[in-house]
Amino acid sequence: MKLSQFKFNLPESLIAHTPANTRDESRLMVLHRDSGKIEHKIFKDVLDYFDDQDVMILNNTKVFPARMYGNKEKTGATIEVFLLRELNKELRLWDVLVDPARKIRVGNKLYFGDDDLLIAEVVDNTTSRGRTIRFLFDGTDEEFRRNVEILGETPLPKYIKRKATAEDKDRYQTIFAKHEGAVAAPTAGLHFSRELMKRLELKGVEFAEVTLHVGLGTFRPVEVEDLTKHKMDSEQFIIEEKQANIVNRAIERKKRICAVGTTSMRTIESAVSANKTLKSANDWTSKFIFPPYEFSIANSMITNFHTPESTLLMMICAFGGYEHVMHAYEVAVKEKYRFYSYGDAMLII
Repeated sequence: MKLSQFKFNLPESLIAHTPANTRDESRLMVLHRDSGKIEHKIFKDVLDYFDDQDVMILNNTKVFPARMYGNKEKTGATIEVFLLRELNKELRLWDVLVDPARKIRVGNKLYFGDDDLLIAEVVDNTTSRGRTIRFLFDGTDEEFRRNVEILGETPLPKYIKRKATAEDKDRYQTIFAKHEGAVAAPTAGLHFSRELMKRLELKGVEFAEVTLHVGLGTFRPVEVEDLTKHKMDSEQFIIEEKQANIVNRAIERKKRICAVGTTSMRTIESAVSANKTLKSANDWTSKFIFPPYEFSIANSMITNFHTPESTLLMMICAFGGYEHVMHAYEVAVKEKYRFYSYGDAMLII
């Protein structure tokens, strides 16, 4: 398939800049992948589609406050530093993006906070905007993390054209987030409220948790028409044996297994055993799923509405069927569904 086959007209007004008032009351489109039938619901109606011993696979990664603003030594120029990942805990080395990049050279020092709560030194160039920095901090890891928490902002995607607020700290995080390491939220999970999860549990639905630390690659545009030439960024994922067993029991019982979000789907598809079961793993994946593709574990999925030509839309088309999904997206635009991270949801069954 070609990149241009994933184009569609998305009015700017449909990109959600704020979350729904209540997590589980965003809209839900239900797409039946065998017939292409579409239903319009509210998210908490997912309850009606799942039963005893069905399994939902959740990504429990936790977003950290990755966007920081500092000042360059001598000039005092304001610099945005986006923390991508920690390279070495002892040395406090981090992989970051800087903006404006042309002003930041190896050897420069950056000061963060009114009273220079943190100071960092640029030690290497990685890509055009990428740098490796070392935080010059003598305290404990706990104190260092607390300072990052104080100085950092919720890393809302760039297309949300407003400053992050205190509300975003809560809402751009799933209620089941546990393991810090993501710079973008696994957004399909944002629709789950505590009450809805309790009601699913009472119905006998089981939850299996996996971890995939979402990187900025999730927003990286595809720049080649031939999709086989596109390279995904590598992301770390973890599946514990206990969680794999929950999924494998459901496979055995021929139950509904639902991947909540493209990140959960990519995780499980990166750890399929020879006999098509899920195996435990602690690894990195750069798996790129686009049509045609045969899925091994999940037979349903929950996802948000994604932007044109994105790798996320390509995965959804592979799962729901290209024609069905592209038609569903036309309907979503016509019905004014809200798109992307803070937008509405789709259940594909």
